Formats: sequence, C-alpha cells, structure tokens
Amino acid sequence: MSTLQPTLDAATNLAAPAAPSTPAVSAKTWVAVIGATLGAFMAVLNIQIVNASLADIQGAIGAGIDDGGWISTSYLVAEIVVIPLSGWLAQVFSIRIYLLTNAILFLVLSAACALAQDLPQMIVLRAVQGFTGGVLIPMAFTLIITLLPRAKQPVGLALFALSATFAPAIGPTIGGYLTENFGWEYIFYVNLVPGAVMVGMLWYALEPKPMKLALLRDGDWAGIITMAIGLSALQTVLEEGNKDDWFGSPFIVKLSVIATVALTAFLIIELTVKKPLLNLRLLVRRNFGFGMLANFLLGIALYGSVFILPQYLSRIQGYNSEQIGMVLAWTGLPQLLLIPLVPRLMQKFDARIIIGVGFVLFAASNFMNIYMTNDYAADQLLWPNVVRAIGQALVMAPLSAVATAGIEPENAGSASGLFNMMRNLGGAVGIALLQTVLTKREQYHSNVLMQSVSVFEQATRTRLEQLTQSFVNHGILDRADAAHRAYVAIGHIVQKQAYILAFSDTFYLLGMALIVALAAVLFLKKPGQTSAGGAH
Repeated sequence: MSTLQPTLDAATNLAAPAAPSTPAVSAKTWVAVIGATLGAFMAVLNIQIVNASLADIQGAIGAGIDDGGWISTSYLVAEIVVIPLSGWLAQVFSIRIYLLTNAILFLVLSAACALAQDLPQMIVLRAVQGFTGGVLIPMAFTLIITLLPRAKQPVGLALFALSATFAPAIGPTIGGYLTENFGWEYIFYVNLVPGAVMVGMLWYALEPKPMKLALLRDGDWAGIITMAIGLSALQTVLEEGNKDDWFGSPFIVKLSVIATVALTAFLIIELTVKKPLLNLRLLVRRNFGFGMLANFLLGIALYGSVFILPQYLSRIQGYNSEQIGMVLAWTGLPQLLLIPLVPRLMQKFDARIIIGVGFVLFAASNFMNIYMTNDYAADQLLWPNVVRAIGQALVMAPLSAVATAGIEPENAGSASGLFNMMRNLGGAVGIALLQTVLTKREQYHSNVLMQSVSVFEQATRTRLEQLTQSFVNHGILDRADAAHRAYVAIGHIVQKQAYILAFSDTFYLLGMALIVALAAVLFLKKPGQTSAGGAH
C-alpha cells in the first residue's frame, strides 16, 4: 500500500501503542503547501471575481454583450487544457521552476489585464493568464499528496478545499465590492499583494531540482495535441452554445465534431502508448472512479449555483454587484469557519459519512429554493445559503482524500490533473445546462401562464383597467396609449413570474445532480480495505 494513502482513521492509528509515530512535517514543507494552496485559491477566485464584474469590463473596453463573453471563455479554455498537462510539465521543468514561473506570470498578466485597452487585447491576455492560473490549481493538489505524510493529508486537503469551494462562493462578494467602490481594474490589482506573498513562500520552501528536458523528446505529443484540441473545442461549445442556439449554429456543430473526434483519439492514444500523458487506468480503481463521478457532479452544483444565484438576484430582484456579493457571502463565510474543523471530523468519523452528510445538505439547500416567489430575496435566501455552505465545507476534503487513497507517487500528477479537470469540466457542463434549462423553462412557463391570463377572464380585464387608469393618472392623456402600456405591463409581469418558476426549476436540477453524487458516494470503499492483489 502506497505511503501516499490518506488516512481517514488517524486517531485510531495514533492510539495504537505498536504503531509507528506520524512522521514530523517540517515548517518548510508547510510553507510550500500553504503557498501553493494560496495560489490555487487566487486562481479560482480570479474566475469568479471577473465574472461578477463582466458587464463593467465590457462597457469599459467597448465590448458588446455577446463578444464580451470571450473574456471569461478564453481564460477557461486555457485553464482546462493546462490542468491535465501540469503533472508532466512539472517533471520536465521541475516543480520549483514550473510553479514559480507560472505564479509570477499570473501576477504580471493580472496587472496587464487591468491595463487592457480593447477586447482583442483583453481576450489574449486572459487566455495566457488562464494557462498560468490553471497550473496553480493541480500543482497545489499534487504537493499535498506528495509532500505530506498520509496522516497530515486531511489538513492539506482542507486547505485546498478553501480554494475549491470557498473561493467560488466569496468571489462575487469581493468582485462586487471592488467594482462598485474602486473600479473594475481593481479586480485584477487585488491579486498582486497576496500573489507576492505566495511567490515568496514558494521561493523559500520549494527545493531546487534539476530539469529533465530530455522528457520533451519522449513526450506523449499525440496525446497532448488531441487533448488540447478536444478540450478547447468542448469548453468553447459549453461556454458559447446556449448563446449561439447550440446545434442551430454551424460554428457550434463544427466544434462539437472536432471535440468528439479529438477526445476519442485522445482516449485511444492514452490507453495504447507506453508512456501516456495521463494514466487513465486510474479510473477503473473503485474509489478514484466513483470519486471522479462525484467530483464532476460537485462541479456542476458548485459552479452552477454560483452562476444561477447572481442571475436570479440581478434579473428578478434588480440587485447590483455589491448587493449580490453580500447575499452570496453567506455561502462562503461559514465555510471559512468549518473547513479547518474537517480534518478532526475525518479522524473521528468515516470520511464517507462526512461526504454523504455534505451532499445531503448541499442538495437540501437547493431544494429549499424550488418554491420561489416574487418576494424571494436576500432574507429568504439566508438559510439556504448557510445550509449550502455547511454542505460544501463537508464534501471537498474528505472526497479528495478517499478518491486519492492508494495513489502511487508516480501517478500523483495524473490523479491531480484528472481530479481537478473533472470538477472544472463539471462546472462548464453545469453552467451550459442551466443556461439552456433557464431559457427553455421560461418559455414553457410563459406559455402556460399566458393561457391563464386571457382577456376573456374577468380578473385580467379588471387588472388591465386598473393599470390603464393608473397610466392616465400619471400623465398619459391618450387612453389608447395607456391601454397599450397596460397590456405591455401585464406581459412583463407574466414574463417575470415565468422566470421565477424557471429559476426554481434550475435549483431542482442542481439538487437532483447532488442526489446522484450521493449515490456515487455509496460505492466508495473505506481506504485500507483494498485487497493485497492491488485492486483499488
């Protein structure tokens, strides 16, 4: 059994008199782990901060609503490509050089984005920043499962959970506050101070090791090229599909074909070459395979809820960025208190139970929002958001620990790349799915409601007469014009109610995704229960 296997019953091990003591972890190692997780936190936070302020950025650089979406898409495409590449590139250039270089570039590009003058500049800068920021996420995960002994990995994974679940929750709060009070440029400048601390910690703590440039010659270039093309095309389809009417757009159809062909070729290559970029055979291990499925569904709910709630508050309640951030803060702040306690819970309880409770609470928080009304705003969202925060805090670190139990050192890079890529891919799928469901269900509910709001109904005629008289009283002298405005107002009321019902449906969908994730958790085995023959 690999020494990397995260322990989930460390208290029992420590209590046994004959058991060897837990290896001491040097302060330098903790500095490396904390510095790397700070980098991952900043990379994830950056996405949500920018998304929260996208409208302001578009206006400042003269981008239209449709084209402005590429500010986010370019970053996400680059990020999802580099995440699975990072394990191999860290071997080639050494972890110290690779991580420090990308950390420094991430900060330089943050400042450059704040100075961008037009949309093409911003798209290019965001794409390159995505390549550098994407490195920070899997490398933090890799350092945790390679530098820390198994008894200390739950602590490291709890730190990593702050980047994976707390950062998306708190991002809109920070983004809204900075944009409203200082200007959109500060959503990029905010990276500089913590980023300098991160670079200093990594510079001090990571040991220099020689580069292995010879690995470039023997690299799985066919796998790298097909993966990069396939993931880029897939991410673009998911980001732009709903806006372009999915397969009604030739652009989306072509990209879908490219993604299918390239990713199929990638799977074949990885399963047949001697030295694959990613060891996909890890997926047949029971805990890693079902852990990946649960992580994918977690990504759908995690990033989907961060997407859908601001949409609701903006469209239905008319909240600005700062007000939206204050509502979402309650999905983040409780996590800040709870996540540090998770390693202790993992010592006292079976991690699978903790994960299950977390998914139940996260699902319940979404089901609490399926009966929204016109008055459903900040006060009504408080408790669902707090329940969601508790659920998210309980899921991430234990799920990571159970999924990566028994992963050998040589497979750590593949495991980290696959696990983090799958959560991000889940987020992209979730947002694309929710955008489409929101559009389709609004149309459905609007049609149903319009059948009830008929001019032949006495209640409708009475309401039209009241609105017409109200417009007349407020200075509309032409009664025909006032009557027309009354009809338009009724239409807006119906559409708003249809949207509220559609938003309720999206929360139901998120809850069901988490129920499926809970089912996947039931198939996980407790780490340590693997057979001597090596089955996982």
